[in-house]
Amino acid sequence: MFDLLANKQPNLKAELLSGLTVALALVPEAVAFAFIAGVEPLVGLYAAFIVCLSTAILGGRPGMISGATGALAVVMVSLVAEHGVQYLFAAVVLMGVLQILAGIFKLGKFIRIVPHPVMLGFVNGLAIVIFLAQMPQFQTSTGWLEGMPMFLMLGLVALTMGIIFFLPKLTKTIPSSLAAIAVVSAIVIGFGLDTRTVGDLASIGGDLPSLAIPSVPFTMETLVIIFPYSLVMAAVGLIESLLTLTLIDELTETRGKSNRECVGQGIANVVTGFFGGMGGCAMIGQSMINVNSGGRGRLSGIVAAAFLLMFILFASSLIEMIPIAALVGVMFMVVIGTFEWSSFRIVRRIPLSDALVIVVVSAVTVATDLAIAVVVGVILSALVFAWKQSHFISVVTKIDQNGFKIYELHGPLYFSSVSNFRDLFTPNEDPKHVVVEFRYSRVCDHSGIEAIDALAERYESRGKTLHLRHLSHDCINMLHKAQKLAEIDNQEDPTYRVVS
Repeated sequence: MFDLLANKQPNLKAELLSGLTVALALVPEAVAFAFIAGVEPLVGLYAAFIVCLSTAILGGRPGMISGATGALAVVMVSLVAEHGVQYLFAAVVLMGVLQILAGIFKLGKFIRIVPHPVMLGFVNGLAIVIFLAQMPQFQTSTGWLEGMPMFLMLGLVALTMGIIFFLPKLTKTIPSSLAAIAVVSAIVIGFGLDTRTVGDLASIGGDLPSLAIPSVPFTMETLVIIFPYSLVMAAVGLIESLLTLTLIDELTETRGKSNRECVGQGIANVVTGFFGGMGGCAMIGQSMINVNSGGRGRLSGIVAAAFLLMFILFASSLIEMIPIAALVGVMFMVVIGTFEWSSFRIVRRIPLSDALVIVVVSAVTVATDLAIAVVVGVILSALVFAWKQSHFISVVTKIDQNGFKIYELHGPLYFSSVSNFRDLFTPNEDPKHVVVEFRYSRVCDHSGIEAIDALAERYESRGKTLHLRHLSHDCINMLHKAQKLAEIDNQEDPTYRVVS
């Protein structure tokens, strides 16, 4: 049905060890995001297990890790506070249904319209968000750690990062992140160092998640309450998942299936909602850990989910002994690996508008959420492109043997270039017959159609005849005034369609 491993030369050991490393990194993240959403830690852990397992099996990107995320947690917090956790479970189920529909209608392909500067801003902004998410581990209820506790925390974080950086230069037998967690944990436990552990966040022990229909009234009022949250969560989840998919594609030089990923994410969230989880999506940090540790196939995600479930059922006391500093160090290395440092080098060599997009998307990602940042970035890029393209429309004029003036139009005609298009013509000075040649131009939207209508009206009001040549059939069918006021020559029309 599917390949557990990404290629025909499987590395079973790398997949297993990578899965274990990811599972260890998933625990504190799931607990922290559960706190943000205002739900019990097990709600976050169940979501991490179910979403990770389901997307590993059904998703469109082998090697990508999904689970409970902060991007979704900040959306659902007000729903939980106002209506309770059962409404959250219902919203997660509806969120999954919307994501499945997005995959069925092949909306995942639209991730291709995200420009590269927006991708750079997304990656940089998310790296900053991951970094800032680790800051609470250096704080207590009264403020920042001070004195020996702070030095110990920093020292253990630095040791973790050092092992992750230098170990691959010596051996790649085991993932460096897993080795770093093991070594730092052994030091803390062996010397009895007084530092915070996973157990200080919350107890992660529990039973198997149980199937239950969300306990909410099945009424239109309930739908009105949960639908806005479900829609936003579905959008945020898919945007983060598909952008992470694109990033992993670039790192592994392979190609995931965006529409299948939408369906996989949707099924995972439907199942999660029925089993008491808070929902989730792709996690760039854990995905980077997985890929860098050698996990390229579906098996690594399945193993990560299996280990996470075993932690919950059997090994919670052992996992709770892992020092937070070790996991923070792992995430700091993810930040370093995720951030596009090359953006500093290229900022002076790319257009100012692209540099602005990178900065804006990064800032909005940190200040609000990923979905808003990507939408803002795409809109900003589109406006910049439209403005630049509007200046590329021009004409070449000549007089033919019949005394007709020919306007040979070059460049696209659409909303942004309409103003320049009008200025290209001189109805008062032109002869009685004027031809507009569209062979080298394309009418891109309804604004262009209206501009042609208006041009025909200008010439007709002066008693002159306007001839339109080589318009597409779509344009001809949509022209209203011009069909009555101008002569349309549709011989050898170009075969393109107008977006209107």
